Amino acid sequence: MIDYEVLRVIWWALLGVLLIGFALTDGYDLGVAALLPWIAKKDAERRMVINTVGPTWEGNQVWFILGGGAIFAAWPFVYAVSFSGFYLAMFVVLAALILRPVGFKYRSKRSDPAWRTRWDWALFVGGLVPALVFGVAVGNVLSGAPFRLDSDLRAFYEGSFFALFTPFTLLCGLLSVTMLALHGAAWIQMKTEYGAVRDRARRLGLAAGALSILLFAGGWGAIAYGKYGFVMVSPFDPLAPSNPLRTTSMAAPGAWLANYGVHPWMMIAPFLGFGGTALAMFGMWRGREAPAFAGSSGAAAGIIATVGLSMFPFILPSSIDPHSSLTVWNASSSAKTLGIMVVVTLIFLPLVLAYTAWAFKIMFGRVTSQEAVSNPDFY
Repeated sequence: MIDYEVLRVIWWALLGVLLIGFALTDGYDLGVAALLPWIAKKDAERRMVINTVGPTWEGNQVWFILGGGAIFAAWPFVYAVSFSGFYLAMFVVLAALILRPVGFKYRSKRSDPAWRTRWDWALFVGGLVPALVFGVAVGNVLSGAPFRLDSDLRAFYEGSFFALFTPFTLLCGLLSVTMLALHGAAWIQMKTEYGAVRDRARRLGLAAGALSILLFAGGWGAIAYGKYGFVMVSPFDPLAPSNPLRTTSMAAPGAWLANYGVHPWMMIAPFLGFGGTALAMFGMWRGREAPAFAGSSGAAAGIIATVGLSMFPFILPSSIDPHSSLTVWNASSSAKTLGIMVVVTLIFLPLVLAYTAWAFKIMFGRVTSQEAVSNPDFY
């Protein structure tokens, strides 16, 4: 039987895996949509770009659902505080995501250019806004959310929607946008015919990669020299039942980098973030699709892993009452719940991965503008 401490770490790692899985799959969908108005000028080009993600975008959203479900089941305190405190931000994301299925389904129902242009911009909003808000949310997690817990473990959120947008959180949001735009550009290069669309995707991908490196370095510098970071200052028992009020934490600027000194192997994550971006840019520059997509995938995985490894064991720190901060050790479900979920995950996650790999294999290949116009099954 796996002990409680290990189960908590396993589910912290699985949460990261699910977030990375979402970024690697639905991330390129969002990136393609955010690039759509700029890389496809004619209707045939836009239909070609849309249909590079047409067969897979719905399945890719499974990772988003799995991530939310994992937070709900494994980290109920985190789910309660984050989904209630960030309610308006979540509503904006969901409203933007709703535009995607409507845009995909209705865009080509009429041949009117104005009709199609409006839906193209709806798809653009459905790609850009979630990418931006997800990054802003990560920035707020790094800087601490304005919540507190009372003696009955009731959560009180004392922030506002517009307070979520600070210079640091906007930097994180822009990094998320450029990271996914790079991923989307790499996907377009791999999935479209040679021509103007690929050339535009190459140019925009190189620009997105350069901005990603600058923003990632800027975020690293802000964390190193800014006011961001928290530490636990009280003894804790990793085998004890979850109770956020049993641990004591405090703000400690620069503390998010402490883990790298204690565990140097963690530097793999930021190196992967920078190196993957550089590899993606090299692949685009040389016209090599596989290195470009592998690099953009590695960049997304590295950047997300950097956040999780930097914060460990914190999951959601509090900026107004650090003692209410939620960590791996004080905010999880019971050992029995985590154990049952591990068994379920070991059964079903390989099935999801196998089906995803099979679906991608079946639908692998380039989309041409001629096929996009003539195939009645295309969007």
